[in-house]
Amino acid sequence: MTRIQKMGHSELRRIGEIDRSEEISQDYVCQDGSLHLKDVHWSVPRWSQDGHGEHSVPGKIAAWRPWLEEGGTMFGAFDGEALVAFAIYRPHLSASMAQFAVLHVSRPYRRKGLGTALTEKVIELARSDGATQLYVSAAPTRGTVEFYQSLGFRPTRESNQELLELEPEDIHMTMEL
Repeated sequence: MTRIQKMGHSELRRIGEIDRSEEISQDYVCQDGSLHLKDVHWSVPRWSQDGHGEHSVPGKIAAWRPWLEEGGTMFGAFDGEALVAFAIYRPHLSASMAQFAVLHVSRPYRRKGLGTALTEKVIELARSDGATQLYVSAAPTRGTVEFYQSLGFRPTRESNQELLELEPEDIHMTMEL
């Protein structure tokens, strides 16, 4: 049975345990606030364990560590001692909005409720921090976007400019808390 718990900032290095690989056949594109599906063929590999590129474990640690050091929280889902999913929460994206910054579930553990359970932890923390909205910049894959929609996120017309510049292809969504 899996358990969910807060993780310390020093445990960020454990993200290398996650198998983020997947085959993607459809992506969403957002045009004038409407979502449109398009057929694609992508093979997403695991993160590289070395190097410093954006798809490497060291690269992700470098990108995400500042968020944790600035007051963010990381939750992990564990099967025994193995990290099988995690989420990163950033409070105070604006005065009333928090950010659901990162969610990854290892391939063998998908569609088992871990993503929903981690999202619920993030929502609970955002509410306790006084946020009235939660922002997510979702990978445009059909599975990811539809997952967030099933939880109540909707595309936003008022994207956070910093996050839009960082991830222009993502589907920027918000949820009322």
